[in-house]
Amino acid sequence: MMAREVQKSIQVGLIGFGMAGRIFHGPFLHLVEGLELAMIRETRPENIQIANSRYPQAQITHQAEEIFQNPTIDLVVVATPNSSHFTLAKQALEAGKHVVVEKPFTPTSAQAEELIQLALKHQRLLTVYHNRRWDSDFKTVQKVLQSGVLGKVVEYKAHFDRFRPALKGNTWKEEEAPGAGIVYDLGSHLIDQALVLFGPPQEISADVRIQRPQSPVPDKFEAMLYYENLLVTLSAGLLVREPSPRYTLHGDQGSFLKYGLDVQEKALNDGLLPHETPNWGVEPEEIWGHLNTTHQGLHFTGRIESESGHYRAFYENVYQALIGEAPLAVTPEQARDVIKVVELIEQSSTEKKRVAFE
Repeated sequence: MMAREVQKSIQVGLIGFGMAGRIFHGPFLHLVEGLELAMIRETRPENIQIANSRYPQAQITHQAEEIFQNPTIDLVVVATPNSSHFTLAKQALEAGKHVVVEKPFTPTSAQAEELIQLALKHQRLLTVYHNRRWDSDFKTVQKVLQSGVLGKVVEYKAHFDRFRPALKGNTWKEEEAPGAGIVYDLGSHLIDQALVLFGPPQEISADVRIQRPQSPVPDKFEAMLYYENLLVTLSAGLLVREPSPRYTLHGDQGSFLKYGLDVQEKALNDGLLPHETPNWGVEPEEIWGHLNTTHQGLHFTGRIESESGHYRAFYENVYQALIGEAPLAVTPEQARDVIKVVELIEQSSTEKKRVAFE
């Protein structure tokens, strides 16, 4: 379906130039040779001004339909509120476009499966922006696990916490709607990473709650994913002023602890752009992870230099997949399974019992 043609520029239409489109998609689309940001759907004047400044070649439109109907647009990126992902992705696929959907994929796994079948029918690429596979800290965790220095891993914990005691206001993320709440927002990153490392769990138990009385959506969750001889704990909350380790791994030969967040999000929020910033995605030494192990008869304890992170790799892979040079890194089936786990976390919390992953 994506056999290589004469190498050409892939024309991209970006739907949404709010936080997701402006901060997490535009800058990295811009970096990939072969991808050309040709159209942007946005209505807010302040965002249109930024779009015109950064991407003067892109046509600004107020209507997503203009992107769908434009025969020169090859790839559509859906960077809109979660509740609209399914409808916009479906319209794009039906218009014959390849599609990238901002995470989380869709509010329900049934909707995700419908989009997968639609992409197969129309022979179009479909993927989801699980960009935190390219965080420096997660790449370092992968390297540590692959090295075998921890031996047989028996416990993995991952946190994604913030301190926001007051609602941000004027954001759809804190409005009650399909796909809203912390499990979909921060949890989808944690779940995707766990599934990449360990595959689907056998069972799940979870607690999802509202800790800030004024919040209309869940703002805290903890989930335990049960594997044979492995326990995975995922947690995110918005009332965490003193953070726990971002990652904690224990095995029969050692442990690895990692504090601090990948530096890319802060840099992007601060207005920095990857093509203008030296050493993009390089973590400072003070937040490198700590390894304590006895492996192959040798004892080591100390810091491990973090791998460099770069979200550009996501769009590089999308381009390579489109021209037939690489398999898709984030498959829609993987993204659908993330939503399955989200649903099971919410079910477990509601029913107050373990549930099976099927």
